[in-house]
Parts: sequence; C-alpha cells; structure tokens
Amino acid sequence: MQIEENGQGTLRNNLSGKLAYYSFFPTPLQSLRQLNLTEETYRTLSACSRKLGELEGMLYFVPNADMYLTMYARKEALLSSQIEGTQCTFDDLLSPSQTQLHHKDVADVVNYVRAVARGVELLKKMPLCTRLLRQVHAVLLDGVRGTEKNPGELRSSQNWIGPSGCTIATASFVPPNIEDLSNTLQDLERFINEPQVEMDPIVRAALVHYQFETAHPFLDGNGRLGRLLITLMLINDGVLHSCLFYPSFQFKKNRSEYYRQLTSVRERGTYEEWIEFFCNSLLESAKDSVGSLKNLVDLHNRSTATITENLGRTAANGQRLLGILEEHPIVDTAFIAAQLDIGRSTASSLVKSFEELGILRPLDESRQRYRQYGYEEYLSILREDAEPIR
Repeated sequence: MQIEENGQGTLRNNLSGKLAYYSFFPTPLQSLRQLNLTEETYRTLSACSRKLGELEGMLYFVPNADMYLTMYARKEALLSSQIEGTQCTFDDLLSPSQTQLHHKDVADVVNYVRAVARGVELLKKMPLCTRLLRQVHAVLLDGVRGTEKNPGELRSSQNWIGPSGCTIATASFVPPNIEDLSNTLQDLERFINEPQVEMDPIVRAALVHYQFETAHPFLDGNGRLGRLLITLMLINDGVLHSCLFYPSFQFKKNRSEYYRQLTSVRERGTYEEWIEFFCNSLLESAKDSVGSLKNLVDLHNRSTATITENLGRTAANGQRLLGILEEHPIVDTAFIAAQLDIGRSTASSLVKSFEELGILRPLDESRQRYRQYGYEEYLSILREDAEPIR
C-alpha cells in the first residue's frame, strides 16, 4: 500500500527482514484537518435529513408500523450480507422451509437481523462503545461462517485485505497492527461519545463507518458490522429512533465505488469525496425506503378493501390472514391453519379465496402437496434491488 500523506494517517514498519510489512495507522477523527465540504454536499445532507424525518413521520400514521420495521431490518441485513457475497434472496429469508436455517446464507442474514436488534437493545443500557460492538459481533457470527474466528473478540493478530490467496506482502490494504488497533478504537470511542455540536450527525456516521472499516478490528464480519454501525450511529445521535431504512441499498448497487471511496481516503485523504458519496447513498436509500413504505401502505389498504368487499362471512378470517401475510408473506396451508387456529380444510378454502382475489399466488405450480404461496405484490415491493450479486 502506498499513500499520499494528506492528514489521513501513516504507514507503520513492522518486523524486519523477510517478515517486514507495513500497516496503516489512521489519524484520530478528533484530529482531522478542517473538512471543506462542497455546497452540493451540504444540500445533499439537508435533503437526507428531511427525507429521514419524513420517513419517521410516516410511521406515526402507518398501521402495524413495527411489522414494516421488521421487514426493513431484514432487507438491510440481506443487502449488507450480499455485499460480502451472500447468495441468499428475500424469498429464501422468508420461506417457511428455511426455519431450520439449513441454508448457510440464510443463517448469515438471520444473524444480522438478530445483531441489529441486539445493538438497538444495548444502546438503551450503555454508550455506543467497543464493548457494545463486541457483543453485537458475537451475535453476528454465532454458529455461522466465521464462528471459528473468535466472535465477540478483538483480533490479537494482524489481518489484511486483498485478492484470494494474497499474502501480507501483496495485500492491497493492511489494517492497524495490534498496538495501533487499540489506540484507534479508543480514539474512535471518544469521537462517538464526545459531543461535536458543529458536525452534522450524518457526517459523523460517515467518518465513523470509514474509521471502523479501516481499523478492521475483528478477524471476520467487519464489513457487515461496520454497516450496522451506521444505523446505530444514527440512532445514537437522535437522527433515527429505530431501524427504519436500509443504508446498504446504495452501497450494494455501487459496490465497486463504495470500496474505491474507502480506499481513496486511506491512500489520499479524500474525506470530503467519501462524505459526499456517503450522503448521496443514504439519501437514495432513504428515498427508496419512503417509496417502499408508501407502496406497502397503499397495498395494505387495497387488500383490506378487496377482502371486505368479496369474502362476506369469511372476511374476518381474511383480515386476520392479511395481517399474517404482512409479517410472513410466504406461507403454506399448515402454517396458516396453525396461525389462525383453524382446520386445514378451512385454511385451504381461505387460500383458494385469496388466490381468486389475486392476493396469493402459488410459488411452485408443479407441487400438489406442501405447496407454498406468496403475497406477490408485497414481495415485489420488498424484492426491489435485493437479488444477490452474481
């Protein structure tokens, strides 16, 4: 790694002889030179704050808001995991057949959802600190790929980033050595928890995400935890009150540029360009979240009206089924019968009615037994740009 010194950090010479290598020691965020953000970046920041405020405001008037938040948390988990190469789809994540988590990619995403919930819960009890992140990391890697890499424990050896099979000598980036890692995390913790009234919280989130990814404090899971940290920062700084959008939406769509921007800060100190990219990414993600929420609420209202107008005496059970579908949009007859506490034949008749109304659609026409059905319009809204990267 080569750098153009611009206040972003220094290269440390480690070991000697054939074992010698350079690691990167980032400048503490408190010591950064004055940021010179462009007028365009300030406009984007303002627009992003307004859009996130609009999203928060919408939730006060949305029925079953917690259910939509759960879906958004799942989508963020899926998108963030897909950036790392996970091949899980939204349908995989929601399918009843995956309840045993035999699909390793599904397990990764489910752990991410659990880790988000754990982080939000811990924020109510302690400051956003290394101890909190270690506990979240332990959930993230619990029983899945990477579980052999000390979940919840800071690395005690040098790691590096580069193409598969590369050595530390040929790596594209070598994070801080162990001594520098300790100092970097202490500085980062102070920056997070010391008020900086003059700095926009979205800018703070951008800088913290960069610094965490640069520190790479764990042996695995740093990318996913770093993106989860964005949401925790925004909650910590009062921008959000819950996980109500999916910031990884644009990072996944522009994955190469996302990585290039992070690398550029390390190599050339381009903090302003990174912040501009980060703000634009969050704005587009917030716009998509608002649009999706409007579409989901509109679909809820249309489906409710359709059930009321067409199902007569079974409309009550129909409305209960709609509520189940908004939490579990992929179902089978046995699942519906259990959830509604009705017989299999009654559940089967209800499914047939929902098929005729166009609400449910069989996912596999070739199967006669154990057939699954999807709330297709609902799924199509949530599937937007949520296909794996091939």
